Amino acid sequence: MAVVKARKQDIDMLARLLRAEAETEGEMGMLLVGNVGINRIRANCSDFKGLRTIPQMINQPHAFEALQHGMYYQNARERERRLAQRAVNGERNWPAKFSLWYFRPGTFENPGPCPPTWYNQPQAGRWKKHCFYEPTAEECENVYNTF
Repeated sequence: MAVVKARKQDIDMLARLLRAEAETEGEMGMLLVGNVGINRIRANCSDFKGLRTIPQMINQPHAFEALQHGMYYQNARERERRLAQRAVNGERNWPAKFSLWYFRPGTFENPGPCPPTWYNQPQAGRWKKHCFYEPTAEECENVYNTF
């Protein structure tokens, strides 16, 4: 059962984002990126007020660096489609369970340490090279009520 509305082209779009943002982090890393994206749609808070669809979330200005690179514009693959559908169906995993932000510190070859906060929000954890940040209840109580 989907927690956000998603047409086939939305699933393909999210699948392309997962691959472009986190292919080197494995299936779980890509699923975590999907968790953050779906959280942004459902939470309706902070920098993500008014997002209702996968295209709005992905095309939000400055939201995803991957849109500046060619990999995002390649065709979706079945593996990433399955991961995208799992995220759309509401599967959430730590450290992205309630996260609205993530990033990879340092360089690709030499990841740096995760700062304790990002956009003034506390670190929830790290998956391989990516650091995840979830909002405080003061910043976004709604993200904790989206189950």
